[in-house]
Amino acid sequence: MSLLKPARAIGGDRQLGRHETIDDRHLAVSEPGGRVGTLHRLLKLNNRLMAPFSTHLSHRHNISLNEFRLLMAIGRLGASASHELAEHTGVNAMSVSRAVQTLERHGRITIEPDPHNRRRKVLKLTPEGRRLYEIMRPQTHAVADYLLSGLSEPDLAKLDELVGKLIARLEATDDKGRSLFLERTRPANRAG
Repeated sequence: MSLLKPARAIGGDRQLGRHETIDDRHLAVSEPGGRVGTLHRLLKLNNRLMAPFSTHLSHRHNISLNEFRLLMAIGRLGASASHELAEHTGVNAMSVSRAVQTLERHGRITIEPDPHNRRRKVLKLTPEGRRLYEIMRPQTHAVADYLLSGLSEPDLAKLDELVGKLIARLEATDDKGRSLFLERTRPANRAG
């Protein structure tokens, strides 16, 4: 039996294009269960959360996802160092560095020495960066409102608690400062 159906789909059907849909109730059968299934759903959630960004903001404002995340963080936090933004956003240092270079090149941030610590450089929004932040901030609120408004306050608090625990686990380090997550998920060395 084919999963493709005419476009006027109902129930669990999802629109593929103008003329085809797929019944996504059948897809749940192929998704793994247990912890791996939960991981797959978290990855899917992450991908779905990026859709409004790529649809509404990325091309219109010529900004990558990491640039957007840094711009929004600087807008919220104020002047910040790159390593602070990497810690705050969870974006790796190399990606932060590339995003910072592009934001500066496009005139959206400035990089200035910290007057209290000459070794530290702070990133600040320019007037253009502030303008873009003010344009993009409502989109962030719209995504949060859409996604989370269906949850009760206790469910939202529990979700926040669980997400906090997951982030803490991913950020845990050993006594040498190495990521426990990266160390414990390192592929085994196999010949061939």
